[in-house]
Amino acid sequence: MDFNLATVNEAIAAVIPDREAIVFRDRRFTYADLHERTRRLANVLAGYGLGCHAERSALRDWESGQDHLGLYLYNGNEYLEGMLGAYKARVAPFNVNYRYVDEELVYLLNNARTRALVYHGSLSEHVAHVRAQVPSLEFLLQVNDEDRPLLPGAVEYEAALASASPEKPDLEWSPDDLYILYTGGTTGMPKGVLWRQGDILVASLGARRTGGEVLQTLDEYLARARGGDRRHLPAPPFMHGAGHWVALQAFHTGGTVVIQSEVRRFDAADILDLVERERVNNLLLVGDAFGRPLADELARRERDLSSLRNVITGGAIMTAKLKAELLAALPAITIIDSAGSSETGGQGTQVSNAQTGASTGRFKLSAHNAVLSDDLTRTLPPGHAGLGWWARTGNIPLGYLDDEAKTRATFPEVEGVRYSVPGDKVRLLEDNTLELHGRESVTINSGGEKIFAEEVEQALKHHPAVFDAVVTGRPSERWGNEVVAIVKFRDGMHAEEESLLEECGRHIARYKLPKAFLVVPEIFRSPSGKADYRWAKAQVS
Repeated sequence: MDFNLATVNEAIAAVIPDREAIVFRDRRFTYADLHERTRRLANVLAGYGLGCHAERSALRDWESGQDHLGLYLYNGNEYLEGMLGAYKARVAPFNVNYRYVDEELVYLLNNARTRALVYHGSLSEHVAHVRAQVPSLEFLLQVNDEDRPLLPGAVEYEAALASASPEKPDLEWSPDDLYILYTGGTTGMPKGVLWRQGDILVASLGARRTGGEVLQTLDEYLARARGGDRRHLPAPPFMHGAGHWVALQAFHTGGTVVIQSEVRRFDAADILDLVERERVNNLLLVGDAFGRPLADELARRERDLSSLRNVITGGAIMTAKLKAELLAALPAITIIDSAGSSETGGQGTQVSNAQTGASTGRFKLSAHNAVLSDDLTRTLPPGHAGLGWWARTGNIPLGYLDDEAKTRATFPEVEGVRYSVPGDKVRLLEDNTLELHGRESVTINSGGEKIFAEEVEQALKHHPAVFDAVVTGRPSERWGNEVVAIVKFRDGMHAEEESLLEECGRHIARYKLPKAFLVVPEIFRSPSGKADYRWAKAQVS
């Protein structure tokens, strides 16, 4: 049996009303508060005529029958309220990257057929610039994070909630209602991934027990929530899937979401201070981009972090070297690599701790996962030659919003089974271990050899002088394409190319070594910490 996200949220709030659901700066919201505020927001949206206009049974996989609400927000209680309130109005919320320039915003808001937008006042100038270019956009809700005047026709968020009814909207929620997640657009244009709520709940939002068993009844959710008072701090922006996945997992298990105070950049000191003050148990990071400054801050000042049990990293690779540093500083923690994507949800995990040591890039093949042949005609057995596509079946997305061709390409049927194939290349070893090589879209074909950017980046980061690195390709008369490394050094440190190549040569084959290096003062990444390969290509072209 599967469930709508609003249904699960309401049922859990009823049994733990006084437990803290969200802690953000000086505000603390109980489950009863969250329950009431999201109902009020649902009634605001419904009052403006937003909702569901065509049921799933009448639609094709890439079609939506619901109105879409853009969440153009930094982290805060309003982001999570925006998601849950929209679900309770049968409106489909979606993530908007707050770093987008106006041209990118216009593309995204039109691609999503945006009917309503919740945005921070500090971002209102961008909204003012683009709103006339988004014909579908009718309703604006402004969250006043700064003292800014309301845009013409906009409604202030808290005032809207205060004037709305706290009663349950007179609607029937369905597991077929949509969850929409836009891809990051770091290798191409963003695409809206459409999931049934019943499927994303199982794939990524906490419908499984630790052993993988799927909860079948609301009573099972409630029993787990009564004892599930863990405290979670998702450091990535909620507009990145991993960020709000952990937050919604927390809600669906009766936990508390602690939100960082500094929401416009990753502030390691702020994160660790919160872990200490709020007794956080689970901390979510994104690879080395978040892990490196965190390790440096751990070395700078000691704190009581005895509550911390798990450090989860998703969305980007964390090198074994950095994991070893974190484990040396915090020997009681477990570091959990979580592999997955917008199109698959979670696909696999890898555990590092003080007993097992630190490693990177290998995952056990779990249920509903397979490795498919290059031509997508068959599944590959353990120990197969060459690389294959990492695929998932079972609870997977419907498709991409309004894009039939991309839907059919990414969600093919192989041997009678429908899979999601987002583009990761892997090798399945004899013992059913998956060796992850990287995303095909950032593969560099140099001298007839395929080189995965991520493995070269990992090799570079073993060098003690390297703070961050991104690898891309550029045209070459000799090689067709050549590998170029963009490097940021640690403060006060430097390394010659010969030293960098020597370190890389200890970890990867000679043909994969960079042919050129570009040293920069800062590497541009998405707010979620993911490498922006479009930016990287522009630097070396």
